[in-house]
Amino acid sequence: MLFSLCRLLGLRIQEYLYFHVLSPGDIRYIFTATPAKDFGGVFNMRYEQIYLVPSDPPDACGVLNNGAFIEGQIALVERGGCSFLSKTRTVQEHGGQAVIIADNSYDNDSAFVEMIQDDTQRTADIPALFLLGRDGHMIRRSLEQHGLPWAVISIPVNVTSIPSYELLQPPWMIW
Repeated sequence: MLFSLCRLLGLRIQEYLYFHVLSPGDIRYIFTATPAKDFGGVFNMRYEQIYLVPSDPPDACGVLNNGAFIEGQIALVERGGCSFLSKTRTVQEHGGQAVIIADNSYDNDSAFVEMIQDDTQRTADIPALFLLGRDGHMIRRSLEQHGLPWAVISIPVNVTSIPSYELLQPPWMIW
């Protein structure tokens, strides 16, 4: 099924990166993200447990009020307000290990966008990923409902080694 969807969307399996939310339990699913096309680093190590910290402000277009929490962790940022590269650099400047940028359209559950570099004079070294709006919204909503400052995730996850019946897919997504 996953391979059929990838073919339908014109994407190869290698163009996705997967992460698993370990906590909170109500969003304990494997999520799909797409890496930035021409900027940002790659995941060269696996994080068994790392915090996914929603940025404050959500668009990460300037100084982060919770930058101390993002240091050494992964930031969850919303699309809009400034470029993908600017958001990635902001998280990098606050010591983040990576950034996951969720679409700001909360009903987006199927359209990935290509994150491209908009300024050839600037770059970012940390990995940057794009997440569907519905997924980002559901993660943020769960954290708000539980009064939590972050989720615990494992990234990247090798889904090719998991039998399809064991994949913990978000129930709101079509796989």
